Amino acid sequence: MAKDKNTPQKKPRFSSWWIYGLIILFLIGYQFLGSDNFSPTKKTTTSELQEFLRNGDIDKILIITNTRQAKVFLTDEALSKDVHKDVSNQPFSLTSGSVPQYVLDYGDLQNFENDIKKIKQENNLDTVVDYDTESNVFMELLLSLLPFVLIIGIWIYLMRRMSGGGAGGAGGQIFNIGKSKAKLFDEKTDTRTTFRDVAGLEGAKEEVEEIVEFLKNPDKYTSLGGKIPKGALLVGPPGTGKTLLAKAVAGEAKVPFFSLSGSDFVEMFVGVGASRVRDLFKQAKDKAPAIIFIDEIDAIGRARGKNNFTGSNDERENTLNQLLTEMDGFGSNTNVIVLAATNRADVLDKALMRAGRFDRLIYVDLPDIRERKEIFEVHLRPIKTAETLDLDFLARQTPGFSGADIANVLNEAALIAARKERKAVTRQDFLDAVDRIVGGLEKKNKIITPGEKKTIAYHEAGHATVSWMLEHAAPLVKVTIVPRGQSLGAAWYLPEERLLVRPEQMKDEMCATLGGRAAEKVIFNKISTGALSDLEKVTKQARAMVTIYGLNDEIGNVTYYDSTGQSEYGFTKPYSEETARTIDMEISKIIEEQYARAISVLEENKDKLIELAELLLEKEVIFKEDLERIFGKRPFKDNFDRLGQEKAVAVTEEEKAEGPQEESKASEEANASEQAEEETVEQKE
Repeated sequence: MAKDKNTPQKKPRFSSWWIYGLIILFLIGYQFLGSDNFSPTKKTTTSELQEFLRNGDIDKILIITNTRQAKVFLTDEALSKDVHKDVSNQPFSLTSGSVPQYVLDYGDLQNFENDIKKIKQENNLDTVVDYDTESNVFMELLLSLLPFVLIIGIWIYLMRRMSGGGAGGAGGQIFNIGKSKAKLFDEKTDTRTTFRDVAGLEGAKEEVEEIVEFLKNPDKYTSLGGKIPKGALLVGPPGTGKTLLAKAVAGEAKVPFFSLSGSDFVEMFVGVGASRVRDLFKQAKDKAPAIIFIDEIDAIGRARGKNNFTGSNDERENTLNQLLTEMDGFGSNTNVIVLAATNRADVLDKALMRAGRFDRLIYVDLPDIRERKEIFEVHLRPIKTAETLDLDFLARQTPGFSGADIANVLNEAALIAARKERKAVTRQDFLDAVDRIVGGLEKKNKIITPGEKKTIAYHEAGHATVSWMLEHAAPLVKVTIVPRGQSLGAAWYLPEERLLVRPEQMKDEMCATLGGRAAEKVIFNKISTGALSDLEKVTKQARAMVTIYGLNDEIGNVTYYDSTGQSEYGFTKPYSEETARTIDMEISKIIEEQYARAISVLEENKDKLIELAELLLEKEVIFKEDLERIFGKRPFKDNFDRLGQEKAVAVTEEEKAEGPQEESKASEEANASEQAEEETVEQKE
């Protein structure tokens, strides 16, 4: 209670604009309602006016020519009559002068005058008929002053915003446009994200935790002569948890944490970006020790001099130059650590990447099966499940998924369960969510002819048959001919998570991918456009074998892959026209060989292919158990355990000698898994 008493209560702020508004409303109301509305002036009709005139009740008729209105003034004797008792009271007027008892809106002036003149002659009346015009002085004055009032009002509004009196924050004001737009988290800020919420990413989390520990307890490291790192760059594919890791740092660090995006430095005014960089580091230095986090740093950190055809000074380069100076220049900022995140490390400037600016380059890769299990455990906390879920099974069903993808799967599972009026989320909901995200939404109402449906069934059965008969192809999980998304059919596979991919493995996967078109050729002796996505996939794989990984005998041990990513800006190819023709021939040769191989496999198992396709036409969805019943168990040795990891094998002396060479190739062939890994779903156009 004492705390409440000491807390100053905010008084309601009174704005002078309310007074101005009330005055304006009063003036406008008075103008449009008119002063006559406060008096008992009554509207009348032409027939009543003629009747009053015949009775001799009217003393004067004032015709206002510009408003087409007639004002009627009664005699003193008429005011005492009962018929005029409603207007006989003394009228109230805000203006000086007499107030009429009646007012009439006439039509044609000449006819109106003739009627009055005729009645006056017939009844020998001396009623005065006068003419006048009325001008609205207030309205004319208001219309003449309104433009000036608007200009002055807008000017006052802009000046108040410039001076900081308006809303919008420091970055939205003209004079404060060079101020940093960073959001500050300090130890008093309720930040819910901690390292407990970050699953997997063990190596990255360990390095980041060390940075936090350095800021908390610097003597532990400086006593041995160590220096605080200047910065750490988080690099990895989208959705792997780079920003989440930074949020965890903000939650764990007991130091001020400045968070902003790389695009916050960008503005249309010259010099704003550099000014915001200076202001950001000034604020961080004043609150040192502090951490600065710049998300999507590639917005300002791209390599200088690229695509600068105009030769003019680039505002983005000025911002980058200022950032380089602040991170490691003559005026170095002590106890200020810069964290940054990007998924385009290949386009960053080399001066930004050097040691002394970003001392640590932390790779945040896609999670493996063990890390996916941990991610499932974190994201399952707020979800109400109906049973104890097998997390190992869920992790095996989501190869190649990032942390964001897993969160999306669990959220989609909860939505599916709610859509089905369930009280808790079941295992089937998770499987449906994976199918929904990977394959797309089922379109059971899509119009498909029986002939097309039969073609789709044999196409998908061809994929399943060839993949089942090849050793290195990914084992089948599920096949459906129900349209999903843009595809007319889909097949789910469970790929082995390999770090190194050999040519025979890639060729088996290509052969299985071409199994759909091959089945159409074997059964119908016709092909269709349904294999578009298959052809796209095998063409990319064959091109990668020839031009990237050096797995082609004709081209040899040559790669045309540029890991820096700068080749995409060039206009010339890194090989001659003759080599280009050779590459095209070899790509076509590889694809046609695997196509012929797929046809050969299907010819040998044609009866089983037909049986599988007919079953697929009947059920529309088949599973691994159906293939085992038709084809039997796969005749290949299972070199992978239930977690998808390769079983340990005894290492020979020759393999030990080859070990260092293989390890040296690992960094260059690490991307092979991404290119060669079987897609989780194959879609048909």
